[in-house]
Amino acid sequence: MFKHHHIVAVVPARDEALAIALVIRDIRAVMNIDGEPLFDRIVVCDNASSDDTQSIAARGGAEVVFEPCAGYGAACLAALSSIDQTDIIVFIDADQSLKVDEAKDLVSAIYDGADLVIGSRKQHLREPGSMSPPQLFGNLLASFLIRLIWQIAVSDLGPFRAIRFEALQKLDMQNRSFGWTVEMQVKAIQFGLRMTEVPVHYRRRVGQSKISGTFKGVLFAGIGIISTIIKLALRQAKMVENQIDR
Repeated sequence: MFKHHHIVAVVPARDEALAIALVIRDIRAVMNIDGEPLFDRIVVCDNASSDDTQSIAARGGAEVVFEPCAGYGAACLAALSSIDQTDIIVFIDADQSLKVDEAKDLVSAIYDGADLVIGSRKQHLREPGSMSPPQLFGNLLASFLIRLIWQIAVSDLGPFRAIRFEALQKLDMQNRSFGWTVEMQVKAIQFGLRMTEVPVHYRRRVGQSKISGTFKGVLFAGIGIISTIIKLALRQAKMVENQIDR
């Protein structure tokens, strides 16, 4: 709870047995200004894990849902399907790359008027080796395309983010794979939501990344992100064209 705002942590997780208990511990340790838990619920989506992610998360006190189809967006959608009502959703990675206590900064920005807050992994706050060169390039390229097409200042597609629940519902999120984060940011722009960035730290993850850990992962993530940007831009252009024709 943050100033009477109900807050849910959503944690998509696939084969994160090495880190998930630590992440849940970190989430439960975050306190608000009154010394009470910041998060009212922790929902972990076990995304077809082949390890003990699901049982470890449950033992840690999280609510666990299961999504058999692999995909970051699919896991997020499955977790959200279990949430009927709240005020703020905070998305947190399950690999302990994030300093979860910084969620207070994201939530505070929501309280101050933002609809969507992105945790921007600034260079001086990134641990060396926390992002691979292909990750850095892809992130820079995607951010550049968003700035170029929509003329909105974007520096990162960071997964650490907070959003008003009612705003998230308006976005009607669809992407079930790597394009989830960029879909959220682009749709937020298209819907005229108030979006801001907050600097956050970023550490080397526990265990191997499903994206940056393999060439195939990097390739498919890049294709998914860029294709999502192009698809949303073309859809917007078509809508504008139809309105002009009327």
